[in-house]
Amino acid sequence: MNSPVASIDSLIIGGGIVGLTLARELIQQGRDRILIIEKESQLGMHASGRNSGVLHAGIYYPPETLKAQLCLKGNLMLQDYCREKNLPMAHVGKVIVARTDNEIPMVETLYHRALQNGAKVDLIDETQLATIEPHARTCQKALYSHYTTIVDNKAILASLQDDLQKSGKVKIEFETAFIKTINANTIETTKGLIQFNTLINAAGAFADKVAHAFDAGKSYYLIPFKGIYKKLIKEKSHLVNGNIYPVPDLRNPFLGVHFTRNLQGDVYIGPTAIPALGRENYGILQGIDSEACKILLNQAILFCTNSKFRSVALQEPKKYFSSYFYQDAKKLVKELQPDWIIPTQKVGIRPQLIDIHKKELMMDFLIEKKDNTLHILNAISPAFTSSMAFAHYVVNQYLNI
Repeated sequence: MNSPVASIDSLIIGGGIVGLTLARELIQQGRDRILIIEKESQLGMHASGRNSGVLHAGIYYPPETLKAQLCLKGNLMLQDYCREKNLPMAHVGKVIVARTDNEIPMVETLYHRALQNGAKVDLIDETQLATIEPHARTCQKALYSHYTTIVDNKAILASLQDDLQKSGKVKIEFETAFIKTINANTIETTKGLIQFNTLINAAGAFADKVAHAFDAGKSYYLIPFKGIYKKLIKEKSHLVNGNIYPVPDLRNPFLGVHFTRNLQGDVYIGPTAIPALGRENYGILQGIDSEACKILLNQAILFCTNSKFRSVALQEPKKYFSSYFYQDAKKLVKELQPDWIIPTQKVGIRPQLIDIHKKELMMDFLIEKKDNTLHILNAISPAFTSSMAFAHYVVNQYLNI
């Protein structure tokens, strides 16, 4: 692509689950000449390929939010897709447990919220919990989610890629990063100029930067949070059947350290939500670049002005220490020994959107239209689960097809 590509109708920046499902939806609604540009050499290098593989069931979100409206619908659509394509999945369900008596009212709140959102849930006692997750512990009550499902996220990405390329209507250009705008219909990339009729920004952790280049999303910026995972030793993986989650603090968009059994039988514990110093800060120093000072300044401002962020910033970094991580995980199960937990290479970055003026963490998906460009600015969990329903919503509501 050394010269402008004048024949592109829809240009999508970002080849994560959101970018792929948007392309799929565009095809289904009659569009062609679609180009996806992805800065990496393959799919699944970031959030879409690093998440826990859990399809959520719409339990946590206020009914008026997009997350509530699209999560369960997206869950069922992805399940249908996995069945259609013969992709692996497991209907393992999920229990949400109360760590203290003080959390019992929140279990009941989540139960009623889940029912409002159409989820299939049961309010259960300790005896019933023992039949579902014998190793889980709770205070009197717990919540059981029937529709929570485990999938192979990379297999889904690969299948979608195959579908799109076989359609003859979509091209995916790898190792092609957005650099800047040239005019209202042209951008510069690392592989040259691209012209388009419509541009969709699904750039994940860099979505705010792309949006700002189009003079969109100026009221928001992203702060990265690092999710570190550990796992149970193989000899103890039988202790978890599916998913054991804590009651979350609904003031923040994080679900807390939990146990998840994957399709290979490994039981992962995590993730954390540690403020990171880079949008791809997966290691201790890896992914820290010239933007680190700006990120640190933004975090400092938020720390001083937002008590909810301050509580996360004070508590989560402690989970770098094995003893603190162990104590946090131990609250969810009847028995856990420190030597049952081992490190893993699994780590993810959650790019959390912040409202600049309100100094608040944005809790819902956010979409902003600017002329012939559309910007997906807060595609965080449950974005993978919601992706197909989200794509249908976005195309119908914002692209006037």
